[in-house]
Amino acid sequence: MPSCQKVLNLENMNPNVRIMEYAVRGPLLIRATQIENELKTGVEKPFKEVLKANIGDCHAMGQKPITFIRQVLALVAQPDLLDDSRYPEDIKERARTILDGCRGGSVGSYTDSPGIEIIRKHVAEYIERRDGIPCDYLNVILCAGASDGIKAILRLMVADVDGKKPGVLIPIPQYPLYSATLAEFNMKQVGYYLDESKNWGLDVNELERSITEARKHCNPRAIVIINPGNPTGQVLTRENVEDVIKFAYKEKLFLLADEVYQDNVYAEGSKFYSFKKVLTELGPPYSEMELASFMSCSKGYMGECGLRGGYTEVINLDPEVKAMLLKSISAMLCPTVLGQAVMDCVVNPPRPGEPSYDSFKEEKVSVLKSLAERAKLVADTFNSIPGMSCNPVQGAMYAFPQFKLPEKAIKEAKSQGIEPNAFYAFQLLENTGICIVPGSGFGQVEGTYHFRTTILPQPDKLKNMLENFKNFHLQFLEQWK
Repeated sequence: MPSCQKVLNLENMNPNVRIMEYAVRGPLLIRATQIENELKTGVEKPFKEVLKANIGDCHAMGQKPITFIRQVLALVAQPDLLDDSRYPEDIKERARTILDGCRGGSVGSYTDSPGIEIIRKHVAEYIERRDGIPCDYLNVILCAGASDGIKAILRLMVADVDGKKPGVLIPIPQYPLYSATLAEFNMKQVGYYLDESKNWGLDVNELERSITEARKHCNPRAIVIINPGNPTGQVLTRENVEDVIKFAYKEKLFLLADEVYQDNVYAEGSKFYSFKKVLTELGPPYSEMELASFMSCSKGYMGECGLRGGYTEVINLDPEVKAMLLKSISAMLCPTVLGQAVMDCVVNPPRPGEPSYDSFKEEKVSVLKSLAERAKLVADTFNSIPGMSCNPVQGAMYAFPQFKLPEKAIKEAKSQGIEPNAFYAFQLLENTGICIVPGSGFGQVEGTYHFRTTILPQPDKLKNMLENFKNFHLQFLEQWK
């Protein structure tokens, strides 16, 4: 009997999926996981554990969950605990409210596709408190992490216009979700470079250059802004935000504001300005522009990455297009309900006078204070290492240092067919157990080399990591000089 032939192979599968890459979970992470397994079987290494500084996974790096969030989750997952005297009344009140919004009073039931109505209303109230500007809950769509919301909006733009593919302006360096999604959707990536010499600032002249070049081969339809920045850690000034809005208006671009790190602002003098607030305060015609902004429970002080909670607020969308957006998300049924519950905790936290308020505030302040201290420690340490320079980490959870590589190491990398900064990262992993992401995975100016590391390891581990990093770098320079 002849052997069964595969229906699907590399030649006949979706070519867009084949070419997409997601740098933070690429070959380095695969090797890091292999090394972890080798350590478990007793293989001798010059280190005792692998430190995965490649991804913003707070709890994996030792951050403790916020008690308030986990208590609400416990009660919505196990409603019998509503009678347990160990749980404060404000926790029970929030759990009851969420369960009342669930069919059958269970988080195991499907919700409406845009999410539980009362949680969407709480999100709208949160946005109003944040910006001092009205928010219609019907413009709020809950999603399984910000990533799903971002993809839902980009999916609307997959259409050739006048024979040209759609293009999306994204910052370089960028978060690889964008390059991967654009590849998957067969859309053109239009990179605009952030200015490293100006603390990763955003220059309108560079936006003009980028879109002029792009129009030769695609139809730019949207611009993505990540603020605070990933992987670069900068926080845009209000002036910068205004510049982007005016540029997008002039060029007829849809605004996508990735604002998942809005709670992560550390540097003195830095402040988060939402695109919605600035756009509204600029008045017409800017206040009439289409904008989608994104928030997540994976970052901030919460760090609940695995529970996949987030929201999208979409304003000024054509009503018929909005109907199509709601139709498209309905095909996914609904976002995870426990993720929706976490999002409710984020936007409806304990208020002064409630039983959980003092402990919640203490935990939140403690997490953000520690992250601010680690942000400074990371930047200061990299700036003390010969051949490295690192801009201040004003916000988010990452540093993106630039480093010089010896010519001999560059030649060796090229002879192996890999990017020089990836060669460096593999050497770092094999010798220290530290897993980072090469700058080439995010995009960088030709001829420069970077890497992204999180600031998330707990203080003692972070100090050890930075010391081991410094020692490795000096040895690497000596080895390849």
